Amino acid sequence: MMQMFKVLEPGAYTTIQDRGRLGYQQFGVPITGPVDEFAFRLANLLVGNSEDAAALELTVLGPSLKVLGEADVAVTGAQMPVHRNDEQIPVWISFRVKPGDTIRVRMARKGCRSYLAVSGGIDVPVVMGSRSTYVGAKLGGIEGRPIMKGDVINRGESDLLHAPRRTPVDLVPDYPNRILVRAMAGPQDYHFDEGHETFFNEEFEVTSKADRMGYRLEGPVIKLKEGAPFSIISEPSVPGGVQIPPDGQPIIVLVEQTSGGYSKIATVVSSDIRRVAQAKPGDKIRFELVDLETAHSLFRRQEDLLQRTKELFAT
Repeated sequence: MMQMFKVLEPGAYTTIQDRGRLGYQQFGVPITGPVDEFAFRLANLLVGNSEDAAALELTVLGPSLKVLGEADVAVTGAQMPVHRNDEQIPVWISFRVKPGDTIRVRMARKGCRSYLAVSGGIDVPVVMGSRSTYVGAKLGGIEGRPIMKGDVINRGESDLLHAPRRTPVDLVPDYPNRILVRAMAGPQDYHFDEGHETFFNEEFEVTSKADRMGYRLEGPVIKLKEGAPFSIISEPSVPGGVQIPPDGQPIIVLVEQTSGGYSKIATVVSSDIRRVAQAKPGDKIRFELVDLETAHSLFRRQEDLLQRTKELFAT
């Protein structure tokens, strides 16, 4: 373990996340982890880490960090301008920092969340199998909270890169303010008839009630079928589930929810949850109906791209 950063300014909402805390949902502990797993995994690959090493998740506005040790760093995800001292550094590449440097990550120009990875991964205690921060129960990370001014962040032991790494251009996502999200019907789509048509044919706006727990949307009312219940017996929730509460406005469940009692009209395919994660209040979302075979194909394509990148970095 090595001291790596001292927090000068924490940013809007910056937490430590690894790939998640699995196996505790039955006890009311959500999986947490990164909301945009694709950007998170690539950030780690860029600095030579395993894909599940802990990193910082930055929301809207990133932190300012004083560098305490030499390491490789990468920032991926939203287009947040990154400065090493007075030099602007592109995102989606690795760069070397040395003691005395300062890293500043500015306000997002496009997208919502970025990931800052460092050689060796961020080193905090493992709690229930994960280093991820779950603020709702004060678990993981640093005292179960977002980072604060004055915090010292440690990293694990790791060799440094022989040369900088750059993400292939075709893997760098764009973050438009009109977003197409692919989803499968169900598991309670039988509670809807014309509401189903409305959901998959109309556009919805992201409201200010959008966080790691879920995104509340606003748009045409999604009507239940006559006689269908407003609520169901609470059941386990998974990231991507789209709940329809009594007001008919969709809620996309993300990584900090364990159960829910509203009918779910659809489930966002896992490879598109990252598109939701990068949406900001005011952005527009439209849903496209796909089947299970297409969802599997989209997942395999994403994994193939990551595997190709790993092989490229290994050469």
